[in-house]
Amino acid sequence: MLLTMDAPVLVTANEKMQMTQVKVDAPHPGEVRVKMFASGVCHSCLHAYDGSHATPMPIILGDEGSGVVESVGEGVTTLVPGDHVIISWLMNCGTCQACRNGKPAHCWAPSPFGALLDNTQRFHNAKTNENILHYGPATYAPYTVVPESSAIKIRKDMPLDKAALIGCSVTTGFGAVTNAAGARPGESVAVVGCGGVGLNSIQGARVSGAFPIIAIDTSEAALKMAVKLGATHTINAATEDVVAATKKICPRGVNYSIAAVGNTKAMISCLEMLSAGGTMVVLGAPPSGTTIEFDPTARILTGERRMIGSKYGSSNPHVEFPMLIELYLNGKLDLDSLLTGSYRLEEADKAFEVLAKGGHGRGLITFEQ
Repeated sequence: MLLTMDAPVLVTANEKMQMTQVKVDAPHPGEVRVKMFASGVCHSCLHAYDGSHATPMPIILGDEGSGVVESVGEGVTTLVPGDHVIISWLMNCGTCQACRNGKPAHCWAPSPFGALLDNTQRFHNAKTNENILHYGPATYAPYTVVPESSAIKIRKDMPLDKAALIGCSVTTGFGAVTNAAGARPGESVAVVGCGGVGLNSIQGARVSGAFPIIAIDTSEAALKMAVKLGATHTINAATEDVVAATKKICPRGVNYSIAAVGNTKAMISCLEMLSAGGTMVVLGAPPSGTTIEFDPTARILTGERRMIGSKYGSSNPHVEFPMLIELYLNGKLDLDSLLTGSYRLEEADKAFEVLAKGGHGRGLITFEQ
C-alpha cells in the first residue's frame, strides 16, 4: 500500500530543508517499511547539509534511528509488523561472503548511494512524482523502507528513543575501542574529539577496563560529559599541547588513540602520542580529498605502530545492537546522558545548527506517534 507523508527534503546545500509531501512505496521483496519513532542527528548528515561532502539531491537525510515495522515485503522471514527495530545505516546485501563473515561494512554489493539494493528509490515527490534519494536509511522520514538486513529486531522493553542512538554513534564509537582497537583491561586509550562518536569511544574504553582513559577536546562541556561517561583524565586542546599533555599522563605514550574528529592536525597528534606498538584508529571523516603528511619511519616503522580505519565500529549490527541494549538495560552503558536535545521533525534544521556549533552529546528528532 502506498503511503503519503510530510518529510524534510534537502534540495540545496546550506539552505533549509523543504517540508515536502512525499509518497512512500510499499516494501519490495526482501524489504521492510518502518514507522519511525526517533532519529539521531549526526555529523555525516551535517556534512551533506552544509555541503562539505558532495551529496546528490533531492535527498532525505538521517542515518540512525528506531521504529516499529509497519509492513514487510515478500520473502522477509526475520521480521513481522509490530516488531521494534533499530535501523542500521549499512544497506548491505546480507548474503555475500563479507556479510556472512560478520563484516557487513565490507559488503560486496551494498546499495548505491541514494538508493536501495536494486538501485531504485521508494520516495517520490507527491506533486511532481520526482524520485527523492535516500541518505542511507533516510531516518528523517516518518516512514522509511530498508532491506530486511538493515532493520535489527530488539527487545520491546528497550526505550525506542535511546535505541535510536545505537544505530550509528554508539556502535561506531564503542566498537572503535572494543572491536577495532581491541583494548584490554589496563591498557591506555586517548580519544581525540568528544562529540557523539567520541563520547561513545570513552564508554567503550570504560567497559573494556582501559586505564587511563584520556578525553581530548576544545570544549569544556564536552570534556565534562566525557568524565561522566568514564574518562579518567581530560585535556583541553584549545589551551594545551595535546601530545605533551598526553605524555605527562602516559610518559611512553598511549596504547590506543582514537581520532574521532575529521581534522588532520588532530590525526597527526593521534599518531605522535602513540607508544611503541600502539594503534591509532581513524573514525572522523575529513572533507573529500584531504591528505595528511608524516614521516612513516619515525611514526610507523620504528615503533611498530599501526594506523587503521574503523567503519561503523568494525561491528556486525545484528550482534552488536542487542549486546549494547543489554549493557544499557543493566546499567553498564549510559545512553540517557548522551541525549542533550530533542527536536520535532520540522525543527531538523535547528538541530543541525546546534550540532554545527559544536554541541556535545546527541540531538534526537522524534516523530508524532
